[in-house]
Amino acid sequence: MKKLFGNLVLLAIIAAVVSFFAAPAVAFFAIRSAADASDVAGLARLIDFPAVRQSLRPQLSGNPAALTPPPSFLEDPIGAVRRQLEQGPAARPDADGYLTPAALAALTRGEGRRAPHGAGAATDTPVPKPVFWGINRVRLAVDDEGRSRTVFTFERKGPFEWKLVHVGLPDGVAPTERPAAGR
Repeated sequence: MKKLFGNLVLLAIIAAVVSFFAAPAVAFFAIRSAADASDVAGLARLIDFPAVRQSLRPQLSGNPAALTPPPSFLEDPIGAVRRQLEQGPAARPDADGYLTPAALAALTRGEGRRAPHGAGAATDTPVPKPVFWGINRVRLAVDDEGRSRTVFTFERKGPFEWKLVHVGLPDGVAPTERPAAGR
């Protein structure tokens, strides 16, 4: 009886460790599944939309200076004022096109910057590869046919709960239309 109890405890510990490390991948596939099903409520549980929207805006602006954090007023008052004057009341890029269920499904399949522009149903479903693994943050990458990499950053919200907080788009500019499949 003691041996059976010991084996059950050992099995429970192994299952908890495997679940702990597999949870980000499960969250990625849950996002892909919810996006395919257009399950907005499910996506809301899996994605921190304000954080993802904030992460996409500098990437869509095309301004490399927008990717750097702004100087704080206490550290560099002249630089902070100069940056505010240079930016002016410019229009923010629209990151919401990347946050629709169809675009999220395309992003998880490696469509990258083509995702909101009528991305077709991909025949293959690439498996994400771990790029970074930490206790509270994990980055998974999906490559497309041209080796462009879309990176998804998940952050721990509980022992086995992970939320998408950042999407790193491939370098370049979003195309206006989808390239032909034969090219």
